[in-house]
Formats: sequence, C-alpha cells, structure tokens
Amino acid sequence: MKLAINGGKPVATETFPGYCTTGEEEKEAVLSVLSKGKLSQFLGAWHDNFYGGDEIRALEKEWSEYFKVKHAIAVNSCTSGLYAAVGAIGIEPGDEIIVSPYTMSASATAAVVYGAIPVFADVEPNFYCLDYNSVKEKITEKTKAIIVVDLFGQTYDRRINDLAKEHGIKVIEDTAQAPGAKDGDDYAGTLGDIGVFSLNYHKHIHSGEGGMIVTNDDGLAEKLRLIRNHAEAVVGPKGETDLVNMVGFNYRMTEIEAAISRCQLKKLDGLLKPRLENVEYLIKELTKIPAINFGGVRDKTLHAFYVLGFHYEKEQAENIERKKFIEAVRAELTVAKYREKEGPLVSFGYVKPLYLLPMYQERIAFGSKGYPFNLSDRSYNLGDCPVCEDLHFNKLITTGYMGSQMKKSDLDIVVSAFNKVWENRDELR
Repeated sequence: MKLAINGGKPVATETFPGYCTTGEEEKEAVLSVLSKGKLSQFLGAWHDNFYGGDEIRALEKEWSEYFKVKHAIAVNSCTSGLYAAVGAIGIEPGDEIIVSPYTMSASATAAVVYGAIPVFADVEPNFYCLDYNSVKEKITEKTKAIIVVDLFGQTYDRRINDLAKEHGIKVIEDTAQAPGAKDGDDYAGTLGDIGVFSLNYHKHIHSGEGGMIVTNDDGLAEKLRLIRNHAEAVVGPKGETDLVNMVGFNYRMTEIEAAISRCQLKKLDGLLKPRLENVEYLIKELTKIPAINFGGVRDKTLHAFYVLGFHYEKEQAENIERKKFIEAVRAELTVAKYREKEGPLVSFGYVKPLYLLPMYQERIAFGSKGYPFNLSDRSYNLGDCPVCEDLHFNKLITTGYMGSQMKKSDLDIVVSAFNKVWENRDELR
C-alpha cells in the first residue's frame, strides 16, 4: 500500500472532531452577564470594586474550593499570572530564576520582565519537567526562585520544593497544561508557593483567554491582586507600605470570561476521564511499533495529558529519520475541527529550547544595552541542556489526538496511520 506522502491514498478522509468544551451552559451564562449590563466591574482605584465584579469573585471562590487552596486570583492570561507571580515574590534586577528550557516562552520571560536573569536547568528524559539534579547544580547565592512547569500535564518533581526551602527561595508552578493533575492527593498548581493555570482556547477547559493564580500565602495573594490592577494607584489609599514591585498592570479578567470559566470548571472531571482512557489506548497500540516507546508517568501522580508524548528510537527504525517518519504519518491524517490551520495534530519535538531564541542568543530584551542580561555574565549556548536538546532534535514525538471528543474509531484511524507508515517504512529510504 503506497504511502500518502508518496502519492498513495491517505488513511484518514474526514476531518477529526474538534475539542469544544462549551455548550448551552456557557451561552446562558454569557447572556446572563449581558442582561445585567456589567461586562466588568473592576476599578483601578481603592474601592470595593478594586477586586472585580460578582462573576470574578464567584469564580475565585469556586476555583479555590475545587483545588483546595486558600486564594484564587483571576487574570486575563496565564502569561499575566506568571508575570504577576514573579513580581509578587519581590524579585530584584539581577536576581537569578531557574527556569525550564522546554516550555512556552512566557515561563522564562516572566523573569526577564522584572530584570531577573533566567538560568536554564535541564529536563527529565522521561517526564520532561525540570530535572532535580540539574536544578540543584544551577542554584547560586543569586537564585531567588524556581519556575517549574507541569509539562504536557505531568506534575514536577516535588523534591525541588525541598531544595527551594533549603535555600530560602520560592517555587512558582506553571500548571497551564495540567489542570486536574495530582501528586498524591494534592492538585497541580497547589504544589509550590504560587501556581498559575491557563484558560486559553486549546487547554483542557477555557474561556477563550484567561488565567487563574492560586496560593496559600495571604501576603502573596494581596500582592498578586495589586499587581493585577494598577498597584501604584492603589497602595497609598489602601495603606500598603511595602512598595517593592508595586507597579501594576491591567491583568483583569472580564465578567463574561469569568462566567464561562465557572461553567468550564464544573466540566473538568468529566473531560479528564475520557482523555485518560484515550491516552491509555494510544499508548497500548502505538508502542507496539518497535521504534516508539512511552516514557511513563511519575509514581503516585495523576497525569492530565495536555498532549501525549512518545520517544522515537531511530535505531529501531533502521535509521529512518524521525522527521521523515512523522511527516509520512501526518500525510496519512487530516486536521481537527477548530484547529484546521495547524495541520494534523501529530508532530516531532516541541518548542525549540528557549535559550536558543534570539533574545537569549543576542542578550537583547529591554533597550539597546541588553538589559537585564547586562547585569550578568551568563551566556546561552547550544549544549547547555543536552537532554532537552536530544528530546527536541532527535527523540520526542507528540500527538494531540486524545481529547475527550475522540471516539475509539477516531483513535483507530490515528493508530492505522502510524502502522501504515511503519509497515511501509522502506518507502522512506
């Protein structure tokens, strides 16, 4: 059977179902907000409305109850939440923050925004989160925080918390891809000092855009609320005396987004169960191919699987390049509804290791003099994080075809595409 990449008939002929978590509940919630005529009640001044309107406050209460955490603060994106978190812990220009090289750029840029120096530690070869030993090696007297990432839905190694406590530094948890994941009985997002969730449109649950910050620390919670909403205009009348990083922004979520998010939160459990069942099936079937293996799940954790990652072993594929193999698989598949412009949801690698981006290579961020990189002699070079580089350039393959909308018949099409390419791999030589 000729491969589609070589002109044969593809396995998939119809668009895959799209992952859409909104329905009548969200429509009713939005119409309710519209009927009240208050699309936002935030005031950037010391006033009762400084903390937002009814939907914002209800969402924050429900979020904190669900995740069993003392404070939840709604923001307009996970990026905003990460930036606010770095500000709230009192970061100074020239401080160092240990970050992951294998994540969305904002997880590291959050340090740069406050004049701190990102220090990239390597990742784990199987779980893709920050590697404990690499983090330990990177800590210096300048280290003030660690931004951990629950990548692809896997919670980070909590031993990093012990390192942080030992050195008196804070842990900020980027759990954008892991709502509902757990380490033991504790939810992802609540494992560090501050956790940040995403409500971006392709996450497990979403309001289009949006984010949530959680913490059990009263002082940090209030700083987060101030930074969210024009802190500099509020600290005086509020009576705040600690002015460190009390330059505020407009990181506010709207009432409509909050209303949608409240509906979405109620659906999280129901969306996770079929996702995990689909993942289990894909792992079982795809690892029958000798060149594909699954790295596993950390002990005593619940993985949320934002995407499903595998390792491609080139040697087991008679040295057929990963890129060539996955391009052939993609040619056998179709796109998913709502994400048509992204092509088939199977890929190789993830994001380029962040330290290879122009900002780090050229050490230019704010202004022409290289601030904040001119506060440090750290450089960023190919080879800094060898495990990350090996995953990205050689081993990692991912698929997004395991959401709760996927039926077994859809999964079988994906499996058939992989199998077809494997069985006809000689065509790729």
